[in-house]
Amino acid sequence: MDSLHLDINKRYTYADYLLWFDDKRRELLDGFIHMMTPAPARKHQDISGKLFYLFYDKLLKTKSDCKVYAAPFDVRLPMTEGKLEEKDIYTVVQPDITVVCDLAKLDDKGCIGAPDLIVEIVSPSTLKKDIKDKFILYEKAGVKEYWIINPNDENVSVFVLDSSGKYEFKGIYAEDMVVKVSIFDDFKICLKDLF
Repeated sequence: MDSLHLDINKRYTYADYLLWFDDKRRELLDGFIHMMTPAPARKHQDISGKLFYLFYDKLLKTKSDCKVYAAPFDVRLPMTEGKLEEKDIYTVVQPDITVVCDLAKLDDKGCIGAPDLIVEIVSPSTLKKDIKDKFILYEKAGVKEYWIINPNDENVSVFVLDSSGKYEFKGIYAEDMVVKVSIFDDFKICLKDLF
């Protein structure tokens, strides 16, 4: 299917986004279109699959109410309290991994509101968007924990929302280090299981 002719300088809403039926994947960051890469690299997909499995297995074994989703999965981030109408939402993202513990935020279209944890696996083409633009959006929206995984350098940067609503940098983890998943009391991931 041919791509739609959309103006990248125009501000769109989630209502507009729902009308785009073509073979392209896009995100809206504050209403502006950001094209997604056609297909992630194999290493990216390996990491995404392993991480999804580790979260899914943990949630299943502990009988947690939390849910984990892998991309493509729409996360709508209304930036105004109470504005949940499609025409009032200007940010919709598709994180690589999304963990949602407040099941009231889930509907048939994905998640509306801040998930508890988001993981982005960066590539050279998405690096700026993931470490700057999405960082700011996720912090402002109240995403409790944000991981940025660099598959080429084989490391994970972890940020946790503090009581003032700002991300606190927890560290960069690499090699055989263990990362504590802050949104859970007893969940750690050894990076040798990821890379």
